[in-house]
Amino acid sequence: MTYIVNHLYIFLSILFAVTSQLVIKWKMNEYDLTQYPSIIEKFSFAFSMLFNPYIILSIFLTLLSGLSWMIAMTKFDISYAYPFTALGFVFILIFSALLFHEPITWHKFIGILLITSGILITSKSI
Repeated sequence: MTYIVNHLYIFLSILFAVTSQLVIKWKMNEYDLTQYPSIIEKFSFAFSMLFNPYIILSIFLTLLSGLSWMIAMTKFDISYAYPFTALGFVFILIFSALLFHEPITWHKFIGILLITSGILITSKSI
């Protein structure tokens, strides 16, 4: 049981990080940055987004991700735990297709297979 609970910290870290990125993408899709021609205007806009409640939520989720990761680091060697963070790529690809209708090309699909294979291989070291 402890084994599963310890892995939950890694999973929560990934879940919070992925959710944070999806929230940012969702909110930023509402804006057209071509109306901000200069880099200063783009950064000014990005800074103003820090007051958006959804972006604040995203920052909070990123904080929770970091806290979960800190706990996970007390349970595992980093060489074991860190490869699991690549699952973030897998989850982002799946949810970006479902939520934002982004394409999953065969290159991306093969990439997911390689990532998953790598995680399975490295996780056998425990």
